[in-house]
Amino acid sequence: MSPRGTPGPRTPRRAYRRAVRDLDTVRARDPSVRSRTEALLHPAVLAIWSHRVAHRLHRRGLRRTARLCSVLARLATGGIEIHPGATIGRGFFIDHGAGVVIGETAVIGDDVTIFHQVTLGSVGWWHDRERGEGARRHPRVGDRVVIGANASLLGPITVGDDAVIGAQALVIDDVAGRTRVLAPLARARTRTAATAPGPVTRPVPVPPTAPALPRAAPAAPRSFPVW
Repeated sequence: MSPRGTPGPRTPRRAYRRAVRDLDTVRARDPSVRSRTEALLHPAVLAIWSHRVAHRLHRRGLRRTARLCSVLARLATGGIEIHPGATIGRGFFIDHGAGVVIGETAVIGDDVTIFHQVTLGSVGWWHDRERGEGARRHPRVGDRVVIGANASLLGPITVGDDAVIGAQALVIDDVAGRTRVLAPLARARTRTAATAPGPVTRPVPVPPTAPALPRAAPAAPRSFPVW
């Protein structure tokens, strides 16, 4: 087997087997996909295949062409942004795929599953510029890792094999293998009479009263002359 990140010799048979393996990975991990032809329409397949092309171009020094390939894949997949310099192993799967960001120096192992809105990013250019040139700025993810939706892994951290990162988790430290990192869960609370909101009542406006008019004095009875 070729070392991770080093592509082996390209042959039509090898490329075909790898493509079939990608489609079978989608079928195995997405219950809504029931055939290989349906898997062809999954955004993860287009994102991974485009990244392999962009990664080869990046390694050959064609950085602008690789960037263009990455941008086109991002537009076609609904926001899966994978830098051409990122290294991704076999059996990589992105469920749904919207809003995924994978940085330049990220390293992803084999059989890794991530969900939508996952970020494998750095901690900011103001910290990264203090590192040496060529230093890793993004996470290294081991084999068979699962990363839940909207999780953020920041900095040159390492996530061990078979770890699980829960949804909404913010990870800035190393994670040992076979470890679960979960974000705080929402807890249900029963409302009581004191805390339950009452009916909304609005004050009824009272029209202003008209000023009382002065009453006229009663007219004096008329006196008729006596003839």
